[in-house]
Amino acid sequence: MMNWDQIYAHAKEWVNEAGVKIRLSFNETLNIETKTNANDLVTNIDKEIEQFFISKIREVYSDHKIMGEEGFGDSLDNLEGIVWMIDPIDGTMNFVHQQRNFAISLGVYENGVGKIGLIYDVVHDELYHAKRGNGAYLNEKPLDVLKETTVKESIIALNATWVMENHRIDHNLMIPLVKAARGTRSYGSAALEMVFVATGRVDAYISMRLSPWDIAAGAVIIEELGGIVTNLWGDKLNFLSQDSLLTAKPGLHQSILKDYLKEGKW
Repeated sequence: MMNWDQIYAHAKEWVNEAGVKIRLSFNETLNIETKTNANDLVTNIDKEIEQFFISKIREVYSDHKIMGEEGFGDSLDNLEGIVWMIDPIDGTMNFVHQQRNFAISLGVYENGVGKIGLIYDVVHDELYHAKRGNGAYLNEKPLDVLKETTVKESIIALNATWVMENHRIDHNLMIPLVKAARGTRSYGSAALEMVFVATGRVDAYISMRLSPWDIAAGAVIIEELGGIVTNLWGDKLNFLSQDSLLTAKPGLHQSILKDYLKEGKW
């Protein structure tokens, strides 16, 4: 029988160790490269932290699979068994330009079901974590179950790109929702925006395209608190490829989906 308490303890230990390594890098000169475009950045620290996690996981759990943003893990065509989904630095642009507003994101899944989620705000030393069926925590403080709210009372995390003319969607689809909400915010890190939903700092988070490692950990944490996590059609997320994301408090999720996104062509 799988010892999930042990896996949980190891995951927290390794995330904290990785956080120390990142903080120690703040005075170093970064080696910055681009990936898909000039704004899609990766640093030597992203790569080193992912390799750190992989070495730890391989040493203790050699039969587990690994999916990592920087490509040092396994090439997967299914989610059978236990899969670790790792984003060593979610919000690399913020890491490079601000040295804040980024996080380590680590999710552990079994046969496609989220079992453990950890998101570590390194600069603020805030570890958000959850093990399925045991609630969610900020460091060692339990997080409250999420309460229902309405669109007009909500703050929605949403990148401004999606309400400007762009090549992915008709930007006019989002304008009514933005107008109806109390306010919008954008933080540049999907992991942090998901834990802000978990803590109630924002009420919903919407994105048109995210990768599994961006959202795997946050999905576990939010669902432990009664929040809803789907794509923009209201379907279960695809953790083998990129997908859209709508995560929100209960009630609010249904309202956004029904009243604003139902007729959208994403």
